[in-house]
Amino acid sequence: MEVTETWYLVLSAVLFALGFTGLMIRRNPLVMFMCVELMLNAVNISFVAFSGVLNDIAGQTAVFFVLVVAAAEVVVGLSLVVALMRRNADLASDDLSVLKG
Repeated sequence: MEVTETWYLVLSAVLFALGFTGLMIRRNPLVMFMCVELMLNAVNISFVAFSGVLNDIAGQTAVFFVLVVAAAEVVVGLSLVVALMRRNADLASDDLSVLKG
C-alpha cells in the first residue's frame, strides 16, 4: 500500500480540526497555545505534501517561514502567559484582559 499525498492531506485536516476544536473548547492559555501550534504544523504538512506533488520548493520555503513565525509566537506569547500564570494558577483566557493597560 503506497502512501500518497491524499494521506498527508487527510492527516493535515485531522490535525487542524483537532487544533481548532481544542482552541474553541479549552480556556487555558497554555493549551490554547499548543492548539495553535498544532494547527500551524498541520498547515506545514499540507505545504510539504503539495510541494512534493508539484515538484516545487516554494511549499518548503513557506514551511520555513511558518516555523519562524511559530518560534516568535512561542517566545513572546508563552513568556507572557507563564508570567501571568505565576501570579494566578487558575488563569483562564478571559483573564488576559489585564494586558489592555
